[in-house]
Amino acid sequence: MWKRLSLQARLLIVLAALILTALAGGLVTVWYSEAIDSLLTDLIDKNVASFQAAAELESALLRQKGSVTYYFLDRNPSWLSELAEQQRNFEEWLAKAKKSAHTADMEKLLQQIARSYENYVADRRQVIDLYKYNRQEEGKRLHWETRQQFYRLYSLCDRYKFIHEQRIAEAKLESGFKAKLITNTALVIIPGVGILGLLLAYILVKQILAPIRQLLQEPDSTAPANEAINEVQALSRKVSHLQEDVDQAQTQLKQSQVHLVQSEKLAMVGKLAAGVAHSIRNPLTSVKMRLYSMRRHLNLPVGQLEDLDVISQEIGHIDTIVRNFLEYARPPKLTIQQCSPSAVIDMALTLLRPRLESFKVLVHLNRQQPLPEIWADPDQLKEVFVNLIVNACEAMEKGGLITITETEDFIAGIGRVVQIVIQDTGPGIPEGMQENIFQPFFTSREEGTGLGLSIALRIIQEHGGWIEVKSPPGQGAIFSLTLPLRRIRHGNYTHS
Repeated sequence: MWKRLSLQARLLIVLAALILTALAGGLVTVWYSEAIDSLLTDLIDKNVASFQAAAELESALLRQKGSVTYYFLDRNPSWLSELAEQQRNFEEWLAKAKKSAHTADMEKLLQQIARSYENYVADRRQVIDLYKYNRQEEGKRLHWETRQQFYRLYSLCDRYKFIHEQRIAEAKLESGFKAKLITNTALVIIPGVGILGLLLAYILVKQILAPIRQLLQEPDSTAPANEAINEVQALSRKVSHLQEDVDQAQTQLKQSQVHLVQSEKLAMVGKLAAGVAHSIRNPLTSVKMRLYSMRRHLNLPVGQLEDLDVISQEIGHIDTIVRNFLEYARPPKLTIQQCSPSAVIDMALTLLRPRLESFKVLVHLNRQQPLPEIWADPDQLKEVFVNLIVNACEAMEKGGLITITETEDFIAGIGRVVQIVIQDTGPGIPEGMQENIFQPFFTSREEGTGLGLSIALRIIQEHGGWIEVKSPPGQGAIFSLTLPLRRIRHGNYTHS
């Protein structure tokens, strides 16, 4: 039966047995704790309090002994005052004893003590009166009888105290019995847990670790040659390498899918690009020239001049769309040279100064010192910066602030890099759109072509870098550009 079980079932059975055994030990311990707590509570709240009342009751009775005799000898009234005080004390402890009595036998015994004490007090009062009136012989005779009553009363009080002593002893015996029980239970559970633990260890070593060790006997190229085999480390290393291979394969698959989609779009756009260039752009140029000539030589009313301006602007928009199509379909080759991205940013800001003023946008440049020179095409980088800054201006319809931050960093596996962060104070990019903004033809503006950011991303990637976008609520859009200082060739890294 055991051999037919799977390894998982065997482990679960042993673990379940361990857990149940531990739970049983815990339950016994909790039960014992509760029992001891209940026993101590009962002992303190009932037996100890009752025993104290019984002891004080007996003590108060003993303190009354001899007071009448002393009064008979010296006739000092202070003895009677002390006797009255001790009588009140006895009665108080008797009342407390009645409250703490919790069995019928105790209540019955206390009733006997109360009746005997009443008779004793009454006879003792007669003795005192006889002594006061100098009836000595009668007083002595009655005094002797009350003394016998005192001894009987004391015997009752002593028996009451003995009952509580006996109950405390019984509670002690019960506590010892329960302690012995929990000890015996522990003596049974502890070896059981040990045996189950050894069984679990045997299963782990024999059926898990041994096969793993056998699997790891093959040479591991990633481990030192003389390193002793550590199953956990070696297995962790192999799993880590496997995970890296899986992640790399998934990344390559995603990149291949993206490249495939882009290739299909590029193929389609490439076919259309030549026809668009000859069929649309050249006629548009002729139309723009004719409009310019008409504006100069014809004396047109103001309304018609405004119409010509609108026509000219729309033709310019069409020309921009055509140019973006051509640029996306037939990207120019990079002219690589050493240049500082800081200088390229300065050129872009100088070029865009009129547009920034028209949009009422301020630019804040965070630059500790100019960025180091990298291998790049300054004209292509300038196009990227212009594109991002213009997008930021158009996003801030009522003006705002563009913050450009330049930093230098080091990334493991890549080396030194420069980072340019462009942040605006516009409404930001909705979270659902952030993953699609770099896709070709994706745009959120009616007049946009959806190619600006796609072209910018391709240029940065051809330089061996990447672009990250974030848009925290209330902080506008944040574009982070990272470029390596290494020299690139066809998008691949080579050391300079």
